[in-house]
Amino acid sequence: MTVFEAATGPGEAPPADAVSPRDSSAEAPTSIARLNATIRDFVAQWGTVWVEGEITSWNVRAGNVFARLKDTRSDAQISIRVWSSVRARIPSDLTVGDHVVAAVKADYFVKAGDFGFTVSAMKHVGLGDQLERLERLRAQLRQEGLFDPARKKRLPFLPHVIGLITGENSDAEKDVHRNAELRWPQVRFRTVHAAVQGDRCVPETLAALRTLDADPDVDVIVIARGGGDPQTLLGFSDERLVRAVAAAVTPVVSAIGHENDHPLLDDVADLRASTPTDAAKRVVPDVGEQRAVIGQLRARATMRVSQRVAHDIAQLEQLRSRPVLKDPDPLVERRAQEVWLLLARSRDALTRSVDVAGRRTAELRASLRALSPAATLARGYAIAHRDDGVIVRDAADAPAGTALTVTVRRGSMRATSDGEVAEDAGDEGSTEAPGPRR
Repeated sequence: MTVFEAATGPGEAPPADAVSPRDSSAEAPTSIARLNATIRDFVAQWGTVWVEGEITSWNVRAGNVFARLKDTRSDAQISIRVWSSVRARIPSDLTVGDHVVAAVKADYFVKAGDFGFTVSAMKHVGLGDQLERLERLRAQLRQEGLFDPARKKRLPFLPHVIGLITGENSDAEKDVHRNAELRWPQVRFRTVHAAVQGDRCVPETLAALRTLDADPDVDVIVIARGGGDPQTLLGFSDERLVRAVAAAVTPVVSAIGHENDHPLLDDVADLRASTPTDAAKRVVPDVGEQRAVIGQLRARATMRVSQRVAHDIAQLEQLRSRPVLKDPDPLVERRAQEVWLLLARSRDALTRSVDVAGRRTAELRASLRALSPAATLARGYAIAHRDDGVIVRDAADAPAGTALTVTVRRGSMRATSDGEVAEDAGDEGSTEAPGPRR
């Protein structure tokens, strides 16, 4: 038996107010009042916390304020209530768009089932505090190298299409268009409007930057605003926007229109212009100035070419005035005579060399013939050699019966030796060489 059965009797449903939300079921539901009271008691245990945000709504009813606070870095929001007793202690100039810090305590209203926060204190975020945070972020981005001039991209000399991010129908938009068209009438723009202050500034500027950076026809992007106080320029120091500009592929020009307290966008942009008008002058060349430059360059080129031609003509006239070029025939004739003399000398030397070589050749031919065995054979002599190849120089070398081969001027013959024969006495005084004998 449960506690409720003991109190009400078996089979009877307990009253809804008696059932805890934790013990509720389909057969024993709890009441809405009990549920809301439980939530209120749980929320009441939370302490007071300080939060920072931007006022997005501020409605005064019967002396009380019903408002909403938005996170400065996201879309998260909370509902706040400022009772009349507290309102007298907070600044009276609080309004939508203000950046504040507030002491809030969670509150749950049982009757309406409404969850909100009750404000016990609220104040503006001091500009000094904001600037201190910006300086810390500036130092961090500088350490990461986002301000390094080496990473900044060069602007094109003459962009085909200029991407412009600015407020709709703003003076900045008119200044950029007017001054750019005065400098170069054919310039083209692709404009994306975005809020330039307030809570919509950062997300709309980021979306416009992504759109223009993804467009292949856009050569440069200008983010322009017509100046403002440091408080309204805080959106252009947002870390998300600054990092997106640093990561953009297209060169970005910052033209926020201020001089003293510049946002972080100026440091990370590829070019900082002091005003939207200055941005138009820095991005688009002046057609009149370019025509003047072209005219100067053409004049300089014409002068240089004229000087060069005149110099070459003077040199040519100087060369033509020299005797050797004025009447070149004597030079050619003198050189022709020298060539003829050299040719005659070479022919004489060649003829003498041929004659000397011919005589020497004849002498060598005569010496060779005199020493040749064929000349001796032609005079009637013969050479006898045995079958073993030994030349017979002595009759004793060919005893009787020795087979011989006898070589004469024309051909050879076989012979057989009959032995040595005695020489006639009368032959001793003969000057003729004895002939061959068998």
